[in-house]
Amino acid sequence: MYLWHNKQTRVMNQSNLPVNDTSWREVFATHAQAHPAVAAGLVAAIVVVIALIIQSLLHISRGPDSQFLSYAMLGGAAGLAGTALGALPALFLRSIPRVLEDSMLGFAAGMMLAAASFSLILPGIEAGTEISGNAVGGGLLVVFGLAMGALLMLGLDEFTPHEHQHTGPCGPGYERCDRAWLFVFAIALHNLPEGMAIGVSFSGGDLSVGVPLATAIALQDIPEGLAVALTLRAAGFSNITAVTVAAATGLLEPLGAFIGLGLGGGLMIAYPVGLGLAAGAMIFVVSHEVIPETHKNGHQTAATLGLMTGFALMMILDTALG
Repeated sequence: MYLWHNKQTRVMNQSNLPVNDTSWREVFATHAQAHPAVAAGLVAAIVVVIALIIQSLLHISRGPDSQFLSYAMLGGAAGLAGTALGALPALFLRSIPRVLEDSMLGFAAGMMLAAASFSLILPGIEAGTEISGNAVGGGLLVVFGLAMGALLMLGLDEFTPHEHQHTGPCGPGYERCDRAWLFVFAIALHNLPEGMAIGVSFSGGDLSVGVPLATAIALQDIPEGLAVALTLRAAGFSNITAVTVAAATGLLEPLGAFIGLGLGGGLMIAYPVGLGLAAGAMIFVVSHEVIPETHKNGHQTAATLGLMTGFALMMILDTALG
């Protein structure tokens, strides 16, 4: 989760040129030159994602997967509804005890970790094993997807203008974006992989994979929606605006679900790779963003207990609904 941290913005970019005299293309090119390894990883991940989506769209255009698309969109809509429901209390609340917020975010992190493990990685290994004929080959297919998901999120984190509380604004051209856009971009990095996970979990047509994952993500979106709305209120937004913007970020869940459906559809090999990619993206977000956020205020014990509770609940959901 990203929080606003007031900080004097810079008016010069890395090339020491006035911002208005530098195009966005030049800004991104300069940033890529400064971070060549991350840029190369992002390009590689995007190429894989585009290839998976193209082959899936070609497959879907033949007609047999229209029901899978409906399932994925319903799952994404559930994530949107969970985010909006969680944001509603911010109409009346300006803040909640920090220990409670850290516990809630820990709970969400636990559900995401369990969902990545039980609803994405394990089914991916099983599918990969059937395709390759051995467990090692199945595991390697998922590992490849995990690597692509991590590279994708690492690249988006590096090249998307957004705001971290302690390190301040980051990403190329952040000084051109106002505070609201920095919030939106930051939240997008968090919600998009969740929607992707929903989509790819339904792409194989196995409801025992998709339903538990969609349920878990919708549930953990409730505390996330509240945390986002309260963060916006603390940044000075009105209660109506904070709730509206927080709820609107949930729209990225159906969008991510559509992209995720493309990641896992079509070619048989795409399914375990797509599951691994979605899992890698989710695990990256949990480790890179959520857990550090919950541990920075001295509430490690409460946050860890929340994480364990969320993990256990998702494990039970996966067993009961799967």
